[in-house]
Amino acid sequence: MRILLVEDNLSLAEGLAALLRQSGYVLDVVHDGASAEALVAAERFDLVILDLNLPQMDGLEVLRAMRSRRNPAAVMILTARGTPEERVRGLDLGADDYLIKPFDIGEFEARIRSLLRRQAGLRDSTVGFGALVLDLTARSFLLADQPLDLPARERGLLELLILRAGKVVTRETIVQSLTSLDDELSPNAIEQYVSRLRKRLAPAGMTVRTARGIGYFLDRADG
Repeated sequence: MRILLVEDNLSLAEGLAALLRQSGYVLDVVHDGASAEALVAAERFDLVILDLNLPQMDGLEVLRAMRSRRNPAAVMILTARGTPEERVRGLDLGADDYLIKPFDIGEFEARIRSLLRRQAGLRDSTVGFGALVLDLTARSFLLADQPLDLPARERGLLELLILRAGKVVTRETIVQSLTSLDDELSPNAIEQYVSRLRKRLAPAGMTVRTARGIGYFLDRADG
């Protein structure tokens, strides 16, 4: 899941970025509203964590611009501006959640998980396909009731595939979801991750199939 953090308090931004990356999220960070507005117009994000008191462009203006372009990313407002009137305004402009500073880190993480589940159209914290189960809270997999430990990129790819089970995940979506602006992901690297996943899934009768020229999809090996 790819997240954009927009926060002008550098120490807070650094701390939250470390927390989110440690949790396995793909993250980009900017510190002003103009940069945020340009980035969400050009890139795909699942979630934007948005401060309001930003230099160059207010956070609510960033939100208004996003929704005017029908940008579907979830938005969590993270701010010290917490009057009822301001919360109503932010929610009416299209924010999905509103967290007031200072906040509890555990609640912050739980709200992110809830928003990302909502983005994926899920009510429960677990997703299953065949012998494979994803626990979205722990961000961990079980394969045939056994823990499936994967490197970060392979885990992220398998998350995409199971959350879109029954549909082809395009190579473009894979690149946008698994890389920040500072990363690169070549077609050869994606194929290597797919090959490794096939080997790990095969004993449980699962596989990753190629939709030639388009992308990949999760399937049962005998399907």
